[in-house]
Amino acid sequence: MDQQSIRNAPFVTPPQGIEPGWIDFNGHLNMAYYLLVFDRGYETVARALGMGATYAAERRMTTYTGDARVSYLREVHKDARVVTTFQILDHDEKRLHAFQQMRHETEGWLAATCETLTLHIDMAGPKVCPFPDDIRARIEAMAAAQADLPRPEGAGRPIGIRRKPQARQ
Repeated sequence: MDQQSIRNAPFVTPPQGIEPGWIDFNGHLNMAYYLLVFDRGYETVARALGMGATYAAERRMTTYTGDARVSYLREVHKDARVVTTFQILDHDEKRLHAFQQMRHETEGWLAATCETLTLHIDMAGPKVCPFPDDIRARIEAMAAAQADLPRPEGAGRPIGIRRKPQARQ
């Protein structure tokens, strides 16, 4: 990937098709495969940042997902094609906090979101470790390019059941 791609705001991944085996008995994309689509999108981002499979093989460093939250907003059906976006919300020397959106490729509607905390890993441990300077520079370039994007709706949203307050008697 060229350096220009990390300056796109937000970063948009190439379209992905929905495989027939991913469709469940309800006739739409099974919940597990939403996360797979987001993960494939992240792999594109990781390569653009210099952290793909070659990075793991040659430098013995990688990333692990420490936390992920998927929100399912609209059903995706077979034969659909989707794109994901990737927006850095925050980062430090060892972590990336990001928000992804999955949209229908041609119609543009929002199907799902995925908020993640990604950890940089020294595979010798394995243990969390700082990003090397070259990788951190790419992360900072992407974050700077995205700095003026609005915080996505739903980012940081808690999970739980909202209850109406009961009237006092």
